[in-house]
Amino acid sequence: MANALYSTRTILIEHVTIKSIKPFEEVRAKLVALAPRIDDGIFTLLRYGESTRALRELEACPPLTIFGQRDHGALLAIAGLTRRSIQYDIGNPLTASKMTRHQLSAVLYAPIRVLLREDGDGGVGFEYDRPASVFGQFGSEEVNTVAQQLDRDLQTLLEAAAN
Repeated sequence: MANALYSTRTILIEHVTIKSIKPFEEVRAKLVALAPRIDDGIFTLLRYGESTRALRELEACPPLTIFGQRDHGALLAIAGLTRRSIQYDIGNPLTASKMTRHQLSAVLYAPIRVLLREDGDGGVGFEYDRPASVFGQFGSEEVNTVAQQLDRDLQTLLEAAAN
C-alpha cells in the first residue's frame, strides 16, 4: 500500500482567444519580433552564482520573452492534416520569481502556454488560459497582483502581434 497522500480540487479557468485577420506567418513573425527568445545564458549565470549580473540582464529584457516553442502543426501531419499550429512558452523569469517566492507551486504555470493556430477555414488566432484565473487558485494576494499584470502584458503582446 502506498503512503502517498492524494488530493484534488476543481478550479475555474478563463480561456482567451484573440483572432487576427493577418496571415499566420505575419502574426508569427511579429510575435517573435516583439517577444524574442530568452537568452539561456541567463540561467547559466544563475547556476554559477552570478545572480546580480543575471538580474541586470533580465531587467534589460522585454516584459515577455519566448522560452520555447513546439510545432504542433507538424505533429498533425500524422493525421493527414496540414493546419499550422505553434505552441509557445511565454513569460518573464522575474515575473515568475515574484510569484514563486510566495507560492512555489506557481512554477507549474510559468511560463504561460500560448497557442498560435490556423483553424480549418484559414483564420488565425492566439489561445491561452488567462494567467489571473490560473494563478488565482493559490489564494495569494501577492501572486494575484503579479498575475494581473501578467494578464495585461500578455494581452498587449498578443494583440500587438495579431494586429
